[in-house]
Amino acid sequence: MYLNEFQRLVEIMQRLRRECPWDNAQTPETLRQYIMEEAYETIEAIDNKNWLELRKELGDLLLQIVFQAEIAEEENRFTLNDVIHHINEKLIERHPHVFGEVKVNNADEVKDNWERIKVEKENRQTIFEGLPKIMSALLFAQRVQDKASQVGFDWEDPNGVLKKISEEISELETGIKNQNPEEIEGEIGDVIFSLVNLCRFHKINAEDVLRQTTEKFIARFQYIEKRLAEQNRSIHQSSLEEMDKLWDEAKEKYRQNKHDFNPLNGNVDKSD
Repeated sequence: MYLNEFQRLVEIMQRLRRECPWDNAQTPETLRQYIMEEAYETIEAIDNKNWLELRKELGDLLLQIVFQAEIAEEENRFTLNDVIHHINEKLIERHPHVFGEVKVNNADEVKDNWERIKVEKENRQTIFEGLPKIMSALLFAQRVQDKASQVGFDWEDPNGVLKKISEEISELETGIKNQNPEEIEGEIGDVIFSLVNLCRFHKINAEDVLRQTTEKFIARFQYIEKRLAEQNRSIHQSSLEEMDKLWDEAKEKYRQNKHDFNPLNGNVDKSD
């Protein structure tokens, strides 16, 4: 069943490249933005646990892969079969505990083996080779720290990271007192990098946790806007003191209904 539908997708893509002016005009470069958009929409569907939407977004993401491979085949660079063959071989090679005789005790050892095999197989000159710099800064920082950790360059426990955060904050305070913009910028970067390290130690994705906090901020602020609108007032007509009071009100409602809080729908959202 899977093969039939997949082959149908490939044939549809081939026909679109022949007969549709827009599809025919696309290049790997013009399609870059759509890969990013579809990836983010897929992540959003996962975060929202919207499984029907996830089904659609995975299809859209798959389309971009087939689209890129079709263009590459037309230009005699590689084929879709080459793409699939490569990932099949890679999965077998990177899982010797499944397809070979290697023994592992936990998921961390699996991850360490993956990185070691990658470095050895691809003859990389540095453990950071292959990390795309186009990644978001938070994700890039966390992956860099992961790589360093896998060769033993790491704190012994989270307490060491906490001490480092305190040290970086102290240096930031000094930079602010000195009113040195370059020093302040550098120290803020060091604080953020150390906070990402703390996320890693607790197996928290820094990108996800910041997005969640930002969305929480938006939800609470929208509650303020909604409550003011009920009084026929705008956010521009209220004082900081009034907004702070409503913010505390929103925090309490969020605390009581953390998973269902929806500021634009009364108190909570009970819908699926």
